[in-house]
Amino acid sequence: SPPARLLALAQVVEVFARVAGPAGAVAVARARRGKHFDPAVADAFLEHAPEILEAATAPSVWDVFLEAEPAPHRVLEDERVDDVALAFARYVDLKSPFTLGHSTGVARLATLAATRAGTSETHARRLARAALLHDLGRVSVPNGIWDKPGPLNAAERERVRLHAYHSERILAHTPALASLAPLVAGHHERLDGSGYHRGATIAALEPAARLIAACDVYQALTEARPHRAAFKPEAAARELRALATAGKLDADAVAATLSAAGHAASRARKAWPAGLTDREVAILVLVARGLSNKEIGRALHISPVTAKNHVAHVYEKTGVATRAAAALYAVTNGLVET
Repeated sequence: SPPARLLALAQVVEVFARVAGPAGAVAVARARRGKHFDPAVADAFLEHAPEILEAATAPSVWDVFLEAEPAPHRVLEDERVDDVALAFARYVDLKSPFTLGHSTGVARLATLAATRAGTSETHARRLARAALLHDLGRVSVPNGIWDKPGPLNAAERERVRLHAYHSERILAHTPALASLAPLVAGHHERLDGSGYHRGATIAALEPAARLIAACDVYQALTEARPHRAAFKPEAAARELRALATAGKLDADAVAATLSAAGHAASRARKAWPAGLTDREVAILVLVARGLSNKEIGRALHISPVTAKNHVAHVYEKTGVATRAAAALYAVTNGLVET
């Protein structure tokens, strides 16, 4: 196709221009005309080589590209965004034989989970689009890293960690997709701050981002990787539940993911911060909402004295001493939502 013929020349002359200068780019275009390159494409480049090469070194090639688009400019309608997201997902998944069907698999799980939860059509569509595009930044990492059968070194791990950042930045460049950037940026984050690329904690991760993260883990576990075989579905489910119990993945998101994947309902017990029990979390949230010991006792059907003792234990475990500090602790650790 014409775009492929243009690309065949562009990728070669760009390299030669950087290595051997403009003269080198012109020489290779002339030498490969009619062989490697379409004669018409090569002639067009040779006739306008100085201005083309100058444009390629502009501070923003992106702006040059957009300005060169013939009028009238095509505008992507909202209903076409799903098609674009799917096309990009398939493109990204083709980068490595180990990731074929990964992005579309994550989107399938996330969409089914959202549908079963009774979410609105608008929310489900946003979730599906983000799931399809979550790994867009994967193309920024060489296949030699993704397909490496052994452990990654420190530099390689850093390249991998940045793919989530690149996914976010790519989407942030277009108004039609910018709202999805926070979701795709969080697909490797963990509730306890142990994920990447920001090390965000539960308070910074909206439920949709937590669901995509859980779906991404399950889908990846059931796929082979260079360093391991694919997990059996039940083994992947156990691993996902273990991550929820450890406080890394959201328990509700894990339950929804496993349900969408066809596993029997079995919610992992959530590990609360500071060793808090379920009752103590309930106490902390009520304290954060400003309830007195008497009101807490009434809400939980316990005596005010028992409520007071619980509050003292919560303060001791969390290291806070005031209601304001308790409220901040509850919000920071995402406990108010529970």
